[in-house]
Amino acid sequence: MKKTLIFLFLLSLNFSFSQSKLDTIAKNKIKKDLKVGLVLSGGGAKGFAHVGAIKVLEEAGVRIDYIGGTSAGAMVGALYASGYNAHELDSILRSYDYNKLIQNPNSRDLYSFYQKENSEKYALSLPIKNKKIGLPIALSRGQNMLNELSKLTKHVHGINNFKKLPIPFFCVATDIETGEEVLIENGFLPQAIRASGAFPSVFEPVAIKGRFLVDGGIVNNFPVDIMQKKDVDIIIGIDIQGKLENKDVLNSAPKVVMQIISFQMYDDKQEKRENTDVYIKPNMDNYSVISFDKIDEIIKAGELATRKEMEYLVAIAKQQTKKPLQIRKKLIQYKNKFLKIKKVHVSGNKNYTRNYVLSKMKLNKNKKDSISYQEFNRNVNALASTQNFKSIDYVIKPSEDGSIVQFNLKENDVSNFVQISAHYDDLYKTGVLLNFTGKHFLTNNDIVSTDFVLGDNLRYNLNYLYDNGFHWRFGISHRYNSFKRNFYFEPEGDTSLISFTNTVPIKYNDFTTKVYFQTKFREKFAINGGFEHKFLNISTKIVENQEDKEFYFDKSDYYGGFAEIILDTRNAKNFTKNGWYFNAKYNTYLGSSNYNKNFEPFSQIKTKIVYTSTFFNKLSTQINFDSGVTIGKGNQSFDYLLGGYNENFINNLIPLYGYDVADLSDAAFIKSGITFRYEVFNKNFLSLTANTAGVNSELFINGSVLDNLKTGYAIGYGLNSIIGPIEVRYAASPNNEKSYWYFNVGFWF
Repeated sequence: MKKTLIFLFLLSLNFSFSQSKLDTIAKNKIKKDLKVGLVLSGGGAKGFAHVGAIKVLEEAGVRIDYIGGTSAGAMVGALYASGYNAHELDSILRSYDYNKLIQNPNSRDLYSFYQKENSEKYALSLPIKNKKIGLPIALSRGQNMLNELSKLTKHVHGINNFKKLPIPFFCVATDIETGEEVLIENGFLPQAIRASGAFPSVFEPVAIKGRFLVDGGIVNNFPVDIMQKKDVDIIIGIDIQGKLENKDVLNSAPKVVMQIISFQMYDDKQEKRENTDVYIKPNMDNYSVISFDKIDEIIKAGELATRKEMEYLVAIAKQQTKKPLQIRKKLIQYKNKFLKIKKVHVSGNKNYTRNYVLSKMKLNKNKKDSISYQEFNRNVNALASTQNFKSIDYVIKPSEDGSIVQFNLKENDVSNFVQISAHYDDLYKTGVLLNFTGKHFLTNNDIVSTDFVLGDNLRYNLNYLYDNGFHWRFGISHRYNSFKRNFYFEPEGDTSLISFTNTVPIKYNDFTTKVYFQTKFREKFAINGGFEHKFLNISTKIVENQEDKEFYFDKSDYYGGFAEIILDTRNAKNFTKNGWYFNAKYNTYLGSSNYNKNFEPFSQIKTKIVYTSTFFNKLSTQINFDSGVTIGKGNQSFDYLLGGYNENFINNLIPLYGYDVADLSDAAFIKSGITFRYEVFNKNFLSLTANTAGVNSELFINGSVLDNLKTGYAIGYGLNSIIGPIEVRYAASPNNEKSYWYFNVGFWF
């Protein structure tokens, strides 16, 4: 009975309090107009509840005169303040994949040719700053988020004072250096929103006016106190904050970080609740900051909680003489999908030239560009994908004959990296890759990369590239590659001393240096050409006069030139699902140190075509065609050697299922194959491959392409892991009645 009396007493207090609010609103009839401030708290994915709440506010006829928010509340509030209505917000916010939106731009088709050829082999990348190896400051730079916010708010890009937005607006961020609250009421709106929601460890801090800003929820997640200082009569607060978790669910680093931040977030919750005139608290018990897959439920929760206050909201609306549509009718329509660029200004670039910046974004420096906003965002992401810039902010200012785009770049203060990877395969065996990469190493726009492979077979690869943007690129590369393997290799020159009829243990050493020029088209198509020096040292051990002796099949320098055409539109290098890869290369060798005394100038043409397509996002079909021919006498060191499975094959070694490394060899070959690959579950693949090849020096001369073809088949299982592909294949051929197991673990290098 005592408990019942206490409950009824508390209920009557609540009714009296609510009725008092209603009476206060009713007494305001003497006012010409009642101004309403709306405060939206932070809460990650729970911020979708704000959209549901605003729907009901509009339904009640409440006009919002000022909006303030933090983090997710800042994003929803800023868009509403920019002129979108609740139904537009609902449509817009449902259209995104938030997992992709949070991540850095990482689509392979945004990568430069250099990145496609050199960067897809490292499992771990660590920045070097002040001569110390560190860890990345956050998982994401927030570039995707900035791009989309910029597109959505482009109609108010010319407004720097947020009080002049269709609805005045403010948001809150935290100075990561001092821990101080930072009130943002002017500047570039998308940047302000991004700063307010830059959750530590997830998004990089945002630099504004010399301050390093992160999520405002750390210091003021429900900024009712700031709204109290504005010229408003009524404050409506929508609170989506959660509660502190118990120890049983604090089982990961992100959850612990969130719990620590929440100490401050929820500390003053009761005081701010009491300072609102209408307090709306959607039930968020079943949702977290990452519940992006439950948008419908969260929006509905916002609607239900707000509808409970409908009586008071209608009373507020009746005291407002100006209606919302009178304010919103001047909104510039956001649905214009094209952007005509009249002029581009670039600032903040120190180590990368204007040409470099514009070429990465595919913006013509001499004439007007008219592109879709979608393409514009992709171009900005392409610049971001170079990983040379910490942030890429921009403002679009409309003019009569086109827009002026002002880019404000902030270059990464880290330009040196240590990168690590590990690999095992049947040919090179175990290898650990250590890489040092330095950007703007000698001059602007350049990059130097050094790979050292330690393990069963020592290797290294040194690369230098100068990229001048729209002009030809200049590069130098030097590579050492070695392996030991049993295969057949016939001696050249004087063979009277020795003859091999079976496979022998070969030591294969290759030193190749190239000096080249390159031009590219939209980072998908490139042409290379230059000069090449190659030193081949191919030997085996023999016994002569009861003593071990090194016998050299070749020990020669070769000098010549090369030209190469590359097309690469693959969505991924490993476990490709869609795209083309085409490579055609011409080499000519004009001189040699001529160890075997039989050198004559010769040339070679080699092509590779791979097309991959995927159906139902599960079943991929990959068709490949390879060919090579020697023009002139050539020599055995440059014969095409087919067999085995390896992505690291150098020179003219070609994989062919059903055969061992270099089982088939001659001065010309043609090969085709088809692979069916099915993703049985996420990143796990079953594959079935059939390939056939003809290897004959007369292949393209006497019409014998289809004579004596060799075939092979393979079935395999693969896992696309964080350390690279892990694959096992069983292969066999009806031509040699042999079978093979192929294994590889980790990225190929």
